[in-house]
Amino acid sequence: MNDSPPVDNTQPQILVTGGTGLVGRRLLNSLLGPVCVLSRKPPINEEGAVSNAKVRYLRWNAASIIPPVDLGLVRAAIHLAGDPVAEGRWNIEKKQRIRDSRVIGTRCLVKSLAQLPTPPEVLISASAVGYYGNRPGETLTEASTVGQGFLPEVCAEWEAEAEAAQKFGIRVCRIRIGIVLDPNGGALGKMLPIFRMGLGGPLGFGRQHFPWIHAADLVGLIRHCLEHENVTGPINAVAPTPTTNWTMTRALARAVGRPAVIPAPKFGLQLLFGEFGKSLFDDQLVQPRVAIESGYSFQYTTIEAALQDLLPNG
Repeated sequence: MNDSPPVDNTQPQILVTGGTGLVGRRLLNSLLGPVCVLSRKPPINEEGAVSNAKVRYLRWNAASIIPPVDLGLVRAAIHLAGDPVAEGRWNIEKKQRIRDSRVIGTRCLVKSLAQLPTPPEVLISASAVGYYGNRPGETLTEASTVGQGFLPEVCAEWEAEAEAAQKFGIRVCRIRIGIVLDPNGGALGKMLPIFRMGLGGPLGFGRQHFPWIHAADLVGLIRHCLEHENVTGPINAVAPTPTTNWTMTRALARAVGRPAVIPAPKFGLQLLFGEFGKSLFDDQLVQPRVAIESGYSFQYTTIEAALQDLLPNG
């Protein structure tokens, strides 16, 4: 279903999936030139999907159909779409949606890009540090092997579907994203009300490493991949300074001016979230080696600096 006016096929554009999500909205504001957004829930008015001179929207269900063929001239594709991992209990149906929206969705997108008269120069496809699984005692780089469990399996399949675009001469970047910090949503958005009430605390003993990234740096890293032809393959999108869950908890408590001494028990979170609750305790010391070696300069290297920027008024 096409909800927007016909595209000008002579104007090169950037294709973005998941552009209405937390990261997608920030990304759209930073991109220059025309953008086409594929979204399951595009912003709409009485006449259909809202478009403007810079952004047009096409409705797309990532897990079921190949995107519309009238995409026009696409110079780059940024693929962020996927069913939210942290929303809802992980039952059989939820896990199937998580997998299908990523694996089948990426497969459909690559098929669509391959059918274009001129395939895009680059596909920047989201993945996640969930690729590594629970790895206490290890320092994880892009060269580290895949972990064990549901999330690592999904991430490996997801990345394999993106990597298939190389067959059509498309440079592929697979961005393994850590926990994105933005007060408007995601993990930080959910934690803030609890911490502001003085009810926050570490997960268990809090010793596990917490791979995070400021939302502005994630957008910056996506643009870095877009603009640098030498960047390819997996890229860890995490801040360069290792942080434990306890360090993050104390920093967030200081940022909002409240105590944070009540630990969240593993058993309770598993009851609340199911299998996903267990993954919250995964220990992942992830390093952004490729980002640094390819010349990306992080704006926010410490959790304290990131929270000071995101929560200037507590």
